[in-house]
Amino acid sequence: MLLGFLRRQRRTVLAAAEGLTDEQARSTPPGRLTPIIAILNHLPYVEWRWIDGRYLGEEVTRSEEVEFNVPAERTLAEVIADYERRAARTEQVVRDAPSIDALCPGHPSQPPRPGLDLRWVLLHLIEETAHHAGHADATREMLDGTRLW
Repeated sequence: MLLGFLRRQRRTVLAAAEGLTDEQARSTPPGRLTPIIAILNHLPYVEWRWIDGRYLGEEVTRSEEVEFNVPAERTLAEVIADYERRAARTEQVVRDAPSIDALCPGHPSQPPRPGLDLRWVLLHLIEETAHHAGHADATREMLDGTRLW
């Protein structure tokens, strides 16, 4: 059920990019909102940090510079494909987990979070994706009047 809610939020973010050119996807209408391509580039990193880092205990990093500043040579189609690959990886890891109550010890470089389990991580991913879906919706509406909700 939680994966279904996460999938729904992902679809909403992806819907914000439907029909956009690369130029439109990089646009920030009043120069203040996050471009849709940057949101789509950021979200796979979020899933990677929480699933591979916190749940699987792999070493991960965080760089807003990398996540929100998409190089000009990366196309919207490439960013979407990366997001879809990451989503598939997240879903497979969750399905392979013994339980969503499985504890998430994190990598030794991460601060301890006693009691943190996969259920909490999934709820956080839903929350984070929904948060950015709202940003993407606002950006898209300001770009061309398209409303997702």
